[in-house]
Amino acid sequence: MNKAKNINNRKKVLIAPLDWGLGHATRCIPIITELMQHECEVIIAADGVICSLLRKEFKAIVFLPVIEYRIRYSKNKFFLPLNMIIQLPGILYIIYREYHWLKAIIKKHKIDAVISDNRFGMYNKKIYSIYITHQLLIKTGNRFSENLLQRLHFYFINKYTKCWVPDFEKNGLAGELSHSANIPKNVKYIGALSRFKTKKVDAEKKYDLLIMLSGPEPQRTILEKILLNDLTVYNGKTLVVRGLPGNDTIIQSENASVEIINHLSGEELNKAIQQSLMIISRSGYTTIMDLIKLNKKAILIPTPGQTEQKYLAKYLMKKKIFFSVEQKDFVLHKALDQSSRFAFIIPEYDMLQYRSAVQQFVQSL
Repeated sequence: MNKAKNINNRKKVLIAPLDWGLGHATRCIPIITELMQHECEVIIAADGVICSLLRKEFKAIVFLPVIEYRIRYSKNKFFLPLNMIIQLPGILYIIYREYHWLKAIIKKHKIDAVISDNRFGMYNKKIYSIYITHQLLIKTGNRFSENLLQRLHFYFINKYTKCWVPDFEKNGLAGELSHSANIPKNVKYIGALSRFKTKKVDAEKKYDLLIMLSGPEPQRTILEKILLNDLTVYNGKTLVVRGLPGNDTIIQSENASVEIINHLSGEELNKAIQQSLMIISRSGYTTIMDLIKLNKKAILIPTPGQTEQKYLAKYLMKKKIFFSVEQKDFVLHKALDQSSRFAFIIPEYDMLQYRSAVQQFVQSL
């Protein structure tokens, strides 16, 4: 009887990650896991590749299809601002639709709280709502547009009960992105989020190089082609993870020492990273948090046109944490040679700090 009562009293929490790349979804994994540890009933709002990825991690959880933003980045970084302006009316319409979608879902599923990772319209005054972002300052390279975007972003942040920033209040990983001059009153720094575990892997180092592709198209494919071409003359043992969950297409390298796979589960990727001497990846913030937790050396290639990634790569290289090369300048053998002389001073952080924030959140419901 008591068990049945406890089940009936479980709080229902809706998790809604943005569909720009995989990072927003993967950094929700430790939060989902922690919520389940606190006996919350988790429901995930996701579609497409985000749904495919999270289903592999949480097979018993209920998934609800939700409208996707489907933002596309320009191949040419100089057209990016115009490209984003053209898409803005569509984005605002999606925000309007997801706001009303949530309103109906709260009533139908009796949702107690929602945690939105960068989905702007997932708030409702009737329930506890949390917005996750590491970008309190959105870098554009232009002060006027940065101020304008910050005001718009803060407008949505203030609609939520709390804004969780996955960074540390002191000595943060994201620099001024997460520590802007002005911050909303509902901001709480919860520490970095990583789905990976630091348990020791018994096997010796298996790969000289692990390449983790990610992010929105067409840039994911463009970088893939550059790297696969360079790998044809590379002698080291290499694993390429394409970052395509749910894709059954098989491709092979001309180089027998190169293994290519579409996707790995969190546990498999965790192990592969620990078994690799060097990582090559985008400078997405979620990837950075994962690399910091596992204390791995990495060469970062920021996505062209994404000023956030360019800033993070430059900031972390200046701090001698990770090496970085822009995509237009990238040549594999040169990058590996230059990085061999780089310091790689990777700091230690409390990577479980977020757990106390989740606990306080659950207790407040």
